[in-house]
Amino acid sequence: MAGAREPWDLAAYERRARSGRCFVCAYLAGEPDFAHEVVYDDGPHVAFLNRYPTLVGSTLVAPRRHVEDVVNELTPGEYLDLQAVVHRVARAVAEVLGPERTYLLSLGSAQGNAHVHWHVAPLPPGVPYERQQYHALMAEHGVVPQSPDQLAALGARLRAALAHGA
Repeated sequence: MAGAREPWDLAAYERRARSGRCFVCAYLAGEPDFAHEVVYDDGPHVAFLNRYPTLVGSTLVAPRRHVEDVVNELTPGEYLDLQAVVHRVARAVAEVLGPERTYLLSLGSAQGNAHVHWHVAPLPPGVPYERQQYHALMAEHGVVPQSPDQLAALGARLRAALAHGA
C-alpha cells in the first residue's frame, strides 16, 4: 500500500492556504469542504488523515484550540500533552502500516496553514534512499490519491489500534 503519486496543483493549494479559512478550525466547525477522516479525538487534541498525503497513512495531529506558535502560545504542559498524542498516534500508524521509519514534524507558517499541527508520515519499506526524507514529504513530487472508502478503511484500522492502546 505504498501508493503511486499523481501530480498535484500546488499553486492552487498555496492560494487556498494563504487566503482561506484555517483548515483545522474549518474542519472542527464541520464545514463540508474541510472534512477529514478522524482517527483520534480526546477533547483538547484531534488527529485525522491528511487529505493530500505524500505517504499513505499520513496523519495530522493538532490542538483543538487555534494556536499558531508552539513556543509562545503553549505552556510546557500543553506542549507535552500534544506530544504525547503525537507519539500515541505515531505508534498506531506504525502498528497498522509497518513503516521503515516514521517522520514526525510540524509544518505550517504564519502565511498559511498557521494552526499548529504535527505530521505523522510513515515511510513504507523499500523506498530508495534518494526518495526518502524531504523528498518523500514534498507535494511537489505529487500526492497519493485515496478514495473516501480507502480513507475510511484506513481510519477504522487506526482507530482500532488506538483503542487497544497502540
